[in-house]
This record gives sequence, C-alpha cells and structure tokens, in this order.
Amino acid sequence: MKGSSLWPAAALLAFGLVGAAWTLGAYAMGVANSRATITVTGSAKKTIRADLAVWRGSFHAQSPRIEDAYAELEASARRVRAYLVGKGFADSALVFSQVQTQTQFRRSREGMELSGGAPEGYRLVQTVEVRSRDVERLERLARESTELIRQGVRFESYPPEYLVTRLADLKVEMLAAATRDAKARASEMARNAGSKVGRLRSARMGVFQVTPANSTMVTDYGINDTSSIEKDITSVVSVSFEIR
Repeated sequence: MKGSSLWPAAALLAFGLVGAAWTLGAYAMGVANSRATITVTGSAKKTIRADLAVWRGSFHAQSPRIEDAYAELEASARRVRAYLVGKGFADSALVFSQVQTQTQFRRSREGMELSGGAPEGYRLVQTVEVRSRDVERLERLARESTELIRQGVRFESYPPEYLVTRLADLKVEMLAAATRDAKARASEMARNAGSKVGRLRSARMGVFQVTPANSTMVTDYGINDTSSIEKDITSVVSVSFEIR
C-alpha cells in the first residue's frame, strides 16, 4: 500500500522534470537562434561626371636685371589675361598668384651653384588659376593654352583637376545602396539554408573608391580621382543580420 501510494507522486515529479527540461531546452534554442547571425559584404557602383574643373598654368621671365625681368613678366601677364578672356572666361574668374623671384648665380663645371659672387640674373615666375563649371571648355583650354608661346610668353600648362562637388551626398546615397545589396545577398543565402533574415546587428562601412570610369584601381585607403571627367564611385559595406 505504501509503495503504491508513492507512484503518483513519482510520476508527477518525473513529468515535471521532463517538462522543465523541455522548456529550458526550448529557451536555450531560442537564445541560440536569436544570437545566430550572417555577415555579408554589399557593394554599389555608379558612374558620375565631374561638375567643376580647376586649371593652372605658369609663365616666367628671365633677365640679368631684375627690373627687366619684371617688365617682361608684366607684359606676359597682360597677354595671358587677354588670351583667357578671349577664350570666354570672365576676368573675375582669373586668379594670378604673387610673383616668385629666383636669384641665379654662376655655376661650376659640375653644375654646382656658386653663391659667393654677384647674381648672374633673375628668374620671375607667376601662375594663373581658372575654376569653371564648364568642364569641357576648361579641358580645351588646358590643351590649347600653349598657343601663348607664339605670342612670346614662356608659358607652361598643367593638367586640369576634375572635381565632383556633390561627393558627400553621393557617398550617403551609395552607402544606402550598398546596404540594400548586402541585405539582398543575406536574404538569398538565408533562404537557401531554410532561414530568414532578421534585424540588422551591425554594419561597418568600407572605403569609397572614386576612380576613372572603367578603371580597376583599388586601394585599402580609398581613391579620389581628379584626373578624369567621367568617374566611377564604388561603396562597400560589411553588414551582420540576425537569422531566424
């Protein structure tokens, strides 16, 4: 009698332990599933066009007397200004630098400068800068400006810089596109594994690459190309999502 009376209590205890174990196991699985994540890399690429160009050129004059060198440089500056205005650039858009003076001394047979004696001459240098939204016009100017040499100007043209002034806004746009790409990749991977993508856990932005169009240039620290009018901007982001 006594043994049979203990049976219901033992059975209840056993069922209780099994239920508790199942509940704890289900909770543990839920916790484990909530911590399951998938990390993917998303990217976005877009072709953009420079909307501002900066061009610089320099001219110089040289003479044994600094007064003569300066007079020649002034005459060259007038020709440069007239030439650029004739090309359709406003006079207010032309920025002339201050004059740089280089004192020249006699040199030895080995080419070493002998600074102990009196100067042999003076070389004066001045630069001009033009900024314009008319990128194509400034590109032509960079190629054609050496025509000034025919006018007696000792002129040198430098390669233009092509800039994108809205780059900050484009980076935000590209980051959003790269994140969407990452989520699409994660969803596809999770679907193939019989799971679903949940909440965003973390995101890490990679470097932006602004390269000449169709270029394969890539660096760990990013590129900001200023040599080409047509450019590609590429954004990369590493994102972790919860998996359900």
